[in-house]
Amino acid sequence: MPFVAGSKMDWVYPRFHKESLAQTLCRSGLFVICVGMVLTMSMFPMLRSLGVQLRSTLTGSYMPGHHSVLLINCPNEQIAKDIGRAIMERRMAASINFLPRTYTMYYWRGEIQESTEILMLVKTRTSKIERLTDYVKSVHPYETPELLTFPVEGGSLPYMKWMDEAVPDD
Repeated sequence: MPFVAGSKMDWVYPRFHKESLAQTLCRSGLFVICVGMVLTMSMFPMLRSLGVQLRSTLTGSYMPGHHSVLLINCPNEQIAKDIGRAIMERRMAASINFLPRTYTMYYWRGEIQESTEILMLVKTRTSKIERLTDYVKSVHPYETPELLTFPVEGGSLPYMKWMDEAVPDD
């Protein structure tokens, strides 16, 4: 029996095949889009770092925010040195400055407190800040350590390149 449009046999012929092909293509397209999004999100830090390096190389300029400074107060010099050395050994910072005996006044549990502390200025890549702050929280003696970060908006390009060499990008 020849195929006639509108006959009872419509459901057996090409329309069924075309619908399944369309469904298969739709599923494949969604799969490719999902895989593409996952790969892009997982590779974003590496792609951003490559973009920053490429931009810096081609234009001879610095991309603001690629580096940060982290402020950490410690109760004494020995604790500051211990935390600083551990940070440096883990290659989470390019350098750390220790400013001795800063005078601090702050509220703690409803009262004004006063003390002397050691202020650490930790220079690093912005991509390391989360890992760095998590580490400092785990070893710092204060219940609530001061951990303040500031993005670097500019500076000496050779110094910034040195920081990139000193602190590997994971």
